[in-house]
Amino acid sequence: MSTQQNDFTKWYIDTIQKADLMDYTPVRGCIAFKPDGYEIWEHIQDEMNKRFKETGHRNAYFPMLIPESFFEKEKDHIEGFAPELPWVTEAAGEKLEERLALRPTSETMIGHLYSNWIKSYRDLPVLINQWANVFRWEKKTLPFIRTSEFLWQEGHTAHVDEEEARKETMQMLNIYKEVIEELLAIPVYDGEKTPSERFAGAVDTFSVEAMMKDGKAVQAGTSHYLGTKFAEAFDIKYLNKENKHQHAHTTSWGTSTRLIGSVIMVHGDEQGLVLPPRVAPTQVVLIPVGPWKKNPAIMEKLDELYAALKAKGIRVRLDDSDQSPGYKFNEWELKGVPVRVDLGPRDLENNQALIKVRDLADKESVELAVIVERIEEELKTMQTRLLETARAFRDQNSHLNVNSLEELKQHLADSTEKGSIPGWVLAGWCGDDACEENVKEETKFTTRNIPFNPPAEKATCINCGKESKHTVWFARSY
Repeated sequence: MSTQQNDFTKWYIDTIQKADLMDYTPVRGCIAFKPDGYEIWEHIQDEMNKRFKETGHRNAYFPMLIPESFFEKEKDHIEGFAPELPWVTEAAGEKLEERLALRPTSETMIGHLYSNWIKSYRDLPVLINQWANVFRWEKKTLPFIRTSEFLWQEGHTAHVDEEEARKETMQMLNIYKEVIEELLAIPVYDGEKTPSERFAGAVDTFSVEAMMKDGKAVQAGTSHYLGTKFAEAFDIKYLNKENKHQHAHTTSWGTSTRLIGSVIMVHGDEQGLVLPPRVAPTQVVLIPVGPWKKNPAIMEKLDELYAALKAKGIRVRLDDSDQSPGYKFNEWELKGVPVRVDLGPRDLENNQALIKVRDLADKESVELAVIVERIEEELKTMQTRLLETARAFRDQNSHLNVNSLEELKQHLADSTEKGSIPGWVLAGWCGDDACEENVKEETKFTTRNIPFNPPAEKATCINCGKESKHTVWFARSY
């Protein structure tokens, strides 16, 4: 298997295939989610749904096929998505009168329907989320991170005014930050996207950005304030308390299965996956060792431990296959299972078992009388430790001392010479799109976001040296 250092992308692909998370299909850029891969998504869904419903949102579902004329109503939107749209032009052997796009996102369809559903201020706010698949015919694909078809959730809300809509936009961004950090143990920088990086048709776009182990960025979630742009395009009006018609203010926000890829790229190591306990499909694996088949008491004790862990709500597996212990150890380590418990004849005689935590090097003997409580404790501390480790890595590779394009080029040259990752750079930006574009052309570093709480303030633009309007994170990204 490739190593993270010599070929990170190949390490990633090898790992997710060997860990049995996905498989390729005959359709370019489309993957099959195998049960372990899909279950990670289910745990993300569960946590997101809980947070969404606590804040008054409800789930609904909208059609996958969207008429071409809908896109033409919001010109910025169609321009932003046109290159990535797959079209349906024929059905039942007949050519369609109007092309239908496989949805890249649902603002247009939902805008059309909201115009029928919303008539009065009493109908607002509308707080709806959809779990769905979407299509964007990407030129370059990578499983989970960037695929032609992917799974996501997209929230679409409508409000009486800008203040309420902006409050919603930030509330959802904060929910994303909390879920990604607390559930996935991935630290993120939250902030506003530059105009060139905004969602097509948005007034403002905000994002949470995560650093992978190769130093590249993943846009982990976005929340958009759409103003009245889509309301005007799709005639979403309501009668206010003064009996006057006015356009609703709308938002949209989304996260996708690229979060699965992010978990792997942030926490994985040379042995394979390292999964945070809260999203791991299997949290604990029990393995009999030694001549256990000649000693029924070993399996009796493991069955007892299995039932006790199950009763605590812990996702546990008992591996009583015919494979050798060494094979099993490697296999479950590759799959990233947080805690492994080994029990053999000598362990049983001493009323103890060996515990191996995935991200720690050493095994430890634990008394069987307290092993359930100890496993619970290890799962909690591993979850916290993974976030702390990832945050330390991110901070170590977030560079604050690069203030010009020449310094950035030198930083990249030094990284190449040392064999280290270039990470992210915090730099000033004057607000001119041409400066942003030149940095991208010269270095392949793009603006990630304008952080709400930057670790430092930058006085001059990284490209032109003029006074900066913003302090921005720059990085190469997926």
